Amino acid sequence: MHSSHATHPTARSGAWHTFWRCFAMITLLSWATGCASLPANTDRRASTAFNAPDQTPLGQLVHARRAQAGARSDSGFYLLDGVEIALTSRLALIDGAQRSLDLQYYAIHADASTEVILQRLRDAARRGVRVRILLDDFNSVGPDAQVLRLAFEPNIEIRLFNPLPGSRNSLVGRILTSLHDVPRIQKRMHNKVFIADNAWGITGGRNLGDRYFGAGEKQNFVDLDVLAAGRIVRDMSASFDRYWNNELAYPVQTLLDKEDLEKLRELAVPGAQSVKSGGVIPAAAAAPAPGAVLPGVTAAEVRQADRPSMDLRKVELRWAPSTLLVDKPGKIGPGDDEVDAGDTVIDGLMSALRLAQKDVLIISPYFVPGTQMMAVYEELRKRGVRIRVLTNSLASNDAPAAHAGYERYRKDLLAMGVELYEMRSDPESAKQLVGSGGDQRPKSDAGKEPDSRASLHSKAVVIDNRLSIIGSMNLDLRSQLKNSEVALVIRGSPVAQELTRQIEAMLAGGAYRVEQRQGKLHWAAPKGASFGDEDKEPGASAKLRLIVRLVAPFAPDEML
Repeated sequence: MHSSHATHPTARSGAWHTFWRCFAMITLLSWATGCASLPANTDRRASTAFNAPDQTPLGQLVHARRAQAGARSDSGFYLLDGVEIALTSRLALIDGAQRSLDLQYYAIHADASTEVILQRLRDAARRGVRVRILLDDFNSVGPDAQVLRLAFEPNIEIRLFNPLPGSRNSLVGRILTSLHDVPRIQKRMHNKVFIADNAWGITGGRNLGDRYFGAGEKQNFVDLDVLAAGRIVRDMSASFDRYWNNELAYPVQTLLDKEDLEKLRELAVPGAQSVKSGGVIPAAAAAPAPGAVLPGVTAAEVRQADRPSMDLRKVELRWAPSTLLVDKPGKIGPGDDEVDAGDTVIDGLMSALRLAQKDVLIISPYFVPGTQMMAVYEELRKRGVRIRVLTNSLASNDAPAAHAGYERYRKDLLAMGVELYEMRSDPESAKQLVGSGGDQRPKSDAGKEPDSRASLHSKAVVIDNRLSIIGSMNLDLRSQLKNSEVALVIRGSPVAQELTRQIEAMLAGGAYRVEQRQGKLHWAAPKGASFGDEDKEPGASAKLRLIVRLVAPFAPDEML
């Protein structure tokens, strides 16, 4: 697919000159720092999910709820669209577990929200629950490396998937020492799964951290999960086991020890520069509060671990036929080719889209279709299928480079009749769409909630108002070709109608509709909105627009 915008030869030549200068600098730095390598992964012991969920209270609760509903389907679902239930549902699974807890995530950030979850996990392990945490290794650096402290607790194992060698002081440093292995390090485990006793589970788009639970100071994600119960959870556990026992899953102790973590913590002293943000870490973050798992939290944040969890007996489950789409671990294999990847999550999603007869509703924070996906959308439009897409605006996108990829297809999508909506990023939209995180939201010195901005992070598709697909995948080439993903496919109108209502509420309350008028883009506000129309990227500064224009010519779609 060709770009709709031409680039002047002189401008392109100057941009290439800048690019090659930067490339040369990075290459020299990588030579200076040397090539790091990973240790042998020989201490990995195989383990599998608890295979008798019916013997636990959580498993018995599933049977009781199903019998109460008189359901024929063997799996139940409940949408988690708010930050409060997203947190309290996870706490409920931890509190209710008696045998096992399995967590698989792309990112777990060391902050107040995570402290609540990790402290409950530690308490569960101390009462005899086996805890396994599988974490992609890309983000476990700097302050976030402190999450790995939990690996040294009894009954808790943490493994890092597809790790990067080198020091955990700096992500940039680790990347520089891994430039000889770029094809591998750019492939990441993006799955997000939270399972208790192989009976109840959660999957969706949400990582663990303040920004995912409405407590971010500058940015909060509008996100979506689904709580699942019954047979489908056993499929989620089988997927977890495949990744957990894969040769790319390294036990934390293979890569670092307690002393390494202590040295990293010592970086967080008054006046020291934060390796994560480049700013100064306050004195309050230098030492752990009494009872805290993470060393950077305050005593007030530790007390939040006492917050109540969701009552699973009262959750209104929707019982429906379902299947799990999940990529094989081989998709993250070495080299440029997908090793033993088989059919991918995006392949399955595209196959489902082709079956649409009337309506497709897509919500994807990063929307970079590529040639194959564009062909599917064009096929649907020729058959008269309505397609609506909600994605991030430039201002709400936390990855401007991804917006550069989306921008290449925007006019072509509009030309074929795809309806495009872009998230509004202002604090008003954040408060309306993200919701309140309760007592966890950080307060300013004046005691007011911070003016954080909204960023879309939900990933879901609704087809003909009867098929729902909710998971970790974006509708982009990175999810299709590089990252491993997981998604639930739920058949039935009740879930689809509820999900449609939620997405349409976002369209009506916090999104612009993108239109093309006389060859120029126009952003139309919803009827009755408190904000007006725009004729340029809404809320985006001139500097941000310039950055996207500079990045666009050199960023391959599959890297975005």
